[in-house]
Amino acid sequence: MKISKTVILLLLLLIVDSFAQSKGSISGLVVDETTREPLPGVNIKIGGTKIGTSTDLDGKFYIGNIDVGTYQVEISAVGYTSITKSDIQVNNAKPAELLINLPSSAIEFEGITVKSDYFYKDPSETGSVRNLSYEEIRRAPGGFEDVVRALSVLPGVAQASPGRNDLVVRGGAPSENLYLIDGFVVPNINHFGNQGATGGPISFVNLDFVRETSFSTGGFSSMYGDKLSSVLSIDLRDGRKDHIGGKGTISASQFGLNLEGPVGNEGNFLVSLRRSYLDFIFNAAGFNFVPEYYDALTKFNYDIDQKNRISFLFIGAFDRVKFNNNNSDDLYENSRILGSNQNTYVVGLSYRKLIPKGFFTLTLGRNFTDYDSSQRDTLLMPIFLNQSREGENELKGDLVYKISKSGELNFGAYIKSIKFSADVKLPYFKTSFGEILSVTGVNTKNNYLKLGSYIQYSDAFYNRLKFSIGTRADYFDGIDTRLYISPRISFSYAMSNLSNINLSVGVYHQNPSYIWLAALPSNKELKAVRVDQYVISYERQLQSDFQLKLEGFYKDYSDYPASILRPYLVLANTGAGFGGSEENYSSFGFEPLVSLGKGRANGVELSLQKKLSDTPYYGILSATYSNSRFTAIDGIERPGIYDQRWIINLSGGYKFNEKWEASFKFRFATGNPYTSFNNDGTQSISNFNTSRFNPFHSLDIRVDRRWDFDDWALITYLDIQNIYNNKYSNFLRWDARKGYAENESSIGLLPSIGISAEF
Repeated sequence: MKISKTVILLLLLLIVDSFAQSKGSISGLVVDETTREPLPGVNIKIGGTKIGTSTDLDGKFYIGNIDVGTYQVEISAVGYTSITKSDIQVNNAKPAELLINLPSSAIEFEGITVKSDYFYKDPSETGSVRNLSYEEIRRAPGGFEDVVRALSVLPGVAQASPGRNDLVVRGGAPSENLYLIDGFVVPNINHFGNQGATGGPISFVNLDFVRETSFSTGGFSSMYGDKLSSVLSIDLRDGRKDHIGGKGTISASQFGLNLEGPVGNEGNFLVSLRRSYLDFIFNAAGFNFVPEYYDALTKFNYDIDQKNRISFLFIGAFDRVKFNNNNSDDLYENSRILGSNQNTYVVGLSYRKLIPKGFFTLTLGRNFTDYDSSQRDTLLMPIFLNQSREGENELKGDLVYKISKSGELNFGAYIKSIKFSADVKLPYFKTSFGEILSVTGVNTKNNYLKLGSYIQYSDAFYNRLKFSIGTRADYFDGIDTRLYISPRISFSYAMSNLSNINLSVGVYHQNPSYIWLAALPSNKELKAVRVDQYVISYERQLQSDFQLKLEGFYKDYSDYPASILRPYLVLANTGAGFGGSEENYSSFGFEPLVSLGKGRANGVELSLQKKLSDTPYYGILSATYSNSRFTAIDGIERPGIYDQRWIINLSGGYKFNEKWEASFKFRFATGNPYTSFNNDGTQSISNFNTSRFNPFHSLDIRVDRRWDFDDWALITYLDIQNIYNNKYSNFLRWDARKGYAENESSIGLLPSIGISAEF
């Protein structure tokens, strides 16, 4: 009887693993959150054990000879708020390295000892902020180990489509999200992104290099501008400092190799290269539409001395689309698709210097995207051609200064030079509503300038009340009204050492996308979109690892670009998907636009979150009820196209031991509005967004298994999306050959595996 090599290998792994007695270590650096000064004498303890140490004069610590497993590290010092870092994975392949930003204790309760808190809170942000660690993102079921997909379980976050990363935050469009990687602005972190928006099928940020993320769904401070709805800040970790190591991975859609290690005594590096293999599968299966992508990431750090550091970052993504037109069916299906070949990169150099009571950072960065988009009919004649290039060069400075024990000042300014070019051809296109789009002479090259600055002050008084007040000014010379001021203020009142009530009010502006200005000179009369945000929340620590949060929000939109040609259309109802003919090219703004659109979004969010601690389970329950409506120039208020009234998520997992872990995610969401088709394939304005898709629900499960050997580790997982195969329809398309409209269904049951070898 023949036994496969795979079975033999698995048996050998199980035998060797049963005798392995692996050890690992935890090391790190503890610094003051505001000044970034190293903190000596900080107590470090591994939760649930008697193992501990304290930081040395340079703020560093090391704990060795620890059994392989997952731990919680408790950090405490006099005058500082005690915190707990959970999900610290110890293995013998590499040290677990931590960077701890320890906040000073601005609010004290007489006679009460505040226990270590698993829920970190930025002193300049009073609410609507969630922090996710590497492990919390990695093990998210159905997430493809993707930073953006892991956010979908958080309250207030909707997905325009289950198969894409078009985030819709509190009723806002997918174009309203800000992405930062190590402080560098990245217009879009997704492969095959929609021009002018922030979505795509999958992120090009390698999760293996992510230390943690901070995600704000509203009410964010004046430090962030030119976006309306959310801020996702991704902090990459440093490379390992002991010796060169790496990781090889085969995941659900790609394979790749990471390398990292020291450079001399004071430097370290990270490098990754990844490639999709979906094109091999799609070609073998005879698919007509074949995507292919690559991405690369490099980071280098060098500590000149204890107070000066330089860092270099490069991220590149290269996307290609191939059409297999083997028969008439392929030709027809491909004629309905807007394909886009894209090259994207972000490169930057940053310098950070510690000064007495603070630090400042100077960054010089460039982001660039080359769009080569096309759509052709069944005779391969062009329907739409678009060659656009967007490049931004930015010089930015930021200062953080500690004025007093509780007072913190943030100040920053930037200058951004932009080069934008577009060569667009849309000879003749009749929308499904009957309007004619014709763009034949757009061949433009523009140099734009953006300037901005902000100031933010945070403090605490009366021993319970924290506040943050600030404003920012943003200037863009690509539109007639160039300067915008955005004041913001927030408060947090500590009702006890376990509960807070938070309030924030602010004005937010976002400049028009460059592509919206390309078609007509009159579009330069557009204004920056404005939204006034009001957020109130109550949060309570039920236990140190268990938090309840109740939040209400209201967003008042004004000056949104609206179409004159299509009086029912506000560009807030665009930005998801790939933006082709079946969406009437609505997201590109190839028509006369005016800043007369307005809207409102309001809702209530409830969340319960349990962090992994000495109890080996974790989870998040979030429930959101919201309502978003927009009004175009016809004066009729209609539901927003991304309006999902109810979104309920329940996710969690159980860690059986250091080897086995299982997790799940259940999601329920009300269907999006849509416009029905008439019998002849047209659509009527009177029916715009008056119908609604059926509610969607699905269950994803995941099982992880680790093998730890003498000097390397093997990590495997099985991830099954939509385990009971509930296909969801969220897009209606007209089939001209069949003469009726079809509901496009999402992928049903989808199993995938991942294998990683870390050394």
